[in-house]
Amino acid sequence: MRLIFLGPPGAGKGTQARELAREWGVPQIATGEMLREAVAADTPLGREAKRIMETGALVPDDVMIGLIAERLRQPDAAGGFILDGFPRTIAQAEALERLLKDLGQKLDGVFYFDVSEAELLRRLTGRRLCRQCQTAFHVVSAPPRQPGICDRCGGELYQREDDSEATVRNRLQVYERQTSPLRDYYRHRNLLITVRGEGSIETIRADIRRAAEAR
Repeated sequence: MRLIFLGPPGAGKGTQARELAREWGVPQIATGEMLREAVAADTPLGREAKRIMETGALVPDDVMIGLIAERLRQPDAAGGFILDGFPRTIAQAEALERLLKDLGQKLDGVFYFDVSEAELLRRLTGRRLCRQCQTAFHVVSAPPRQPGICDRCGGELYQREDDSEATVRNRLQVYERQTSPLRDYYRHRNLLITVRGEGSIETIRADIRRAAEAR
């Protein structure tokens, strides 16, 4: 299986990618984790990425594609992979297509996780952190025993500014503008598979599994 999982923040693609990658015996390749691994391994591209990130800038496409190329050439990716959240733009998708062609590989499918804005807001704005120990809770899915109080240390729970409704709405709008053309790009190549990202984790996983195995 060579798959891409696309979806807005909070869509649950990382959870599904992690479990299905384990089930299928292929690596889950998430860009954030991949960047951290490259920096830790002190590869030339990892050093370049670290230098850029330390300035607060976004890692440019050529560095990201270089890192993806390094990762896909590793032995554990020879039999397949799940790209989690990459590509994010048409330029990245085109570069990935060229890379896979050079490797003699092709994508089997691109799963887009369709989740309503209301549900994404519920998931993303419900996070609360402890001011003292930084333990994370969620007011709906993982609430503390006492509202506003950390189970672990008794500290005060608070909402990060990044998790406020206004900030989350902006992130979702940016994501939609960025990825709408990307969905069309893969739809025209008969690779796009839309899955409903609401419901039980097990039901969503079964839907993905059926669609992937039918490719």
